Amino acid sequence: MTMLNRIPALLLCCALAATACQPHGGAIPPEPAQSERWVLLTRLGNDTIAVERVRSSADSVVATVVLRSPQTTLRVYRLALDEDRRPTSMRVERLDPATGSVLETSVADLSAGTGIPFIEMVHWPFELMLARSAAAATDTVTLTLAAGERTVPFRMERLGGGRYTATHPTRGTMTLEADAQGRLLALDASRTTRALTVTREPDRDITALARSFASRPTGELSGRGEVAVHVAGADIAVDYGVPLKRGRDIFGALVPWDRVWRTGANRATHFSTTRALRVGDDVIPPGTYTLFTIPRPDRWTLIVNRNIDINGQAYDPAADLVHLDLAVRPLDQVVEPFTIIVEPDGPAGGLLRLRWDRTEAWLPFAVE
Repeated sequence: MTMLNRIPALLLCCALAATACQPHGGAIPPEPAQSERWVLLTRLGNDTIAVERVRSSADSVVATVVLRSPQTTLRVYRLALDEDRRPTSMRVERLDPATGSVLETSVADLSAGTGIPFIEMVHWPFELMLARSAAAATDTVTLTLAAGERTVPFRMERLGGGRYTATHPTRGTMTLEADAQGRLLALDASRTTRALTVTREPDRDITALARSFASRPTGELSGRGEVAVHVAGADIAVDYGVPLKRGRDIFGALVPWDRVWRTGANRATHFSTTRALRVGDDVIPPGTYTLFTIPRPDRWTLIVNRNIDINGQAYDPAADLVHLDLAVRPLDQVVEPFTIIVEPDGPAGGLLRLRWDRTEAWLPFAVE
């Protein structure tokens, strides 16, 4: 959820602050005096997810952001800075990506706390975080970012040589690279749940990009898949997240070997059965469970867990019902979306299949 989705009471309506909210003649803001311009390009695999055109001067940061997920949006963020370059307020203009006309304007007071905004899928504020971390007396500092009515703590660590890490409280740790002037050069979140990479690029025409992307949104980064099947008298259902390959190396890379994987994306994969299922000497009673896996090159482990209604990061081994071995085989063709299949196999049982990229892990079961 972006900070635009839940506007706190501190926001000022444009109608009440007409001077502060007056649009500057369309989509692209005027050039600040003695400013620097650059572009941040965000990719998920081989898909461009966002383009941010940033202009920074002594007293402001102006960022024009085209975001393609789930729908294409165009926003202009105007951050006011005090004499110490600490944010004091931010005006946000939502524009029509096809025409550049202003649709909505809001202003937020950022004078409390660090003042640095946290905006989903947007990365220009990380340069402000780098500056704060570089100026800290210790190599490790926690920065509290403003995200609408809530805050998000980031643990920043200075590694030396222009390298830093930033750890989100639930999504994991990303690495950042800065030049000698403290400018953000690259951000690698490929080991987090977002799995994004960000690079600094030369300036470009973001208005044309917005028009180009207006009719080509990427949709949800990871949608939901559903299975509902009748197997040998049992009604079996699966609800799971569907990440896409997007040109990335998957197993042993995006999904590491020998570590618990949520087996999908976002909300945990939920599995339900109306009849008991037997796998070897193990029995899964009727009910609803969550599924996790531990992928390995030659075999996988399927974990059936009793906890339900949880995010895929909330795995608790204390709630495990059973661990089961899955066979693994290579596939002849690439499977772009992660896919779960449950299908009948003979008169009294079925097969559970997990497919992604060029790998299938599978498990036979019997219905009791």
